[in-house]
Amino acid sequence: MSDQTALDALQGTLAAEHAAVYIFGVLGGRAAVLGLSPLRPALATAYDTHLARRNQVRVLVRRAGGDPVAAEAAYDLPRALTTPAQITAEALRVERSCVTTYAALVAATTGSDRAWAVVTLSAGALSELSFGGPPLALPGLPAGFARR
Repeated sequence: MSDQTALDALQGTLAAEHAAVYIFGVLGGRAAVLGLSPLRPALATAYDTHLARRNQVRVLVRRAGGDPVAAEAAYDLPRALTTPAQITAEALRVERSCVTTYAALVAATTGSDRAWAVVTLSAGALSELSFGGPPLALPGLPAGFARR
């Protein structure tokens, strides 16, 4: 088990999902100028997925007795988001960030919440592949974690 409580992990996951929804919305807008790029549907799918996850995590926070953390007014983005490579790199960074929070959620929860977090972590790891991420043996964990 982690040092984090389940509610803390849920709130951290919710904060990450708020950021993901915002950033994928911006990335989708930036990608709109790319024409028929395959990046556009991947970003739209990611946006829809993170929106649904955010809503689910809100429910889990309330069920755990918490008041869901609010989204920030805005999130920092790299200035250079004009090429497909720059947009893809930012999308991958966001996916990895969310997968990391789901790994912490798996460690801090039990039962059905843990089962949902495991499935969601796995789905997030697969989403990383859409944005050029390599398959990882232990998604969401720091490099070298298994060697400790």
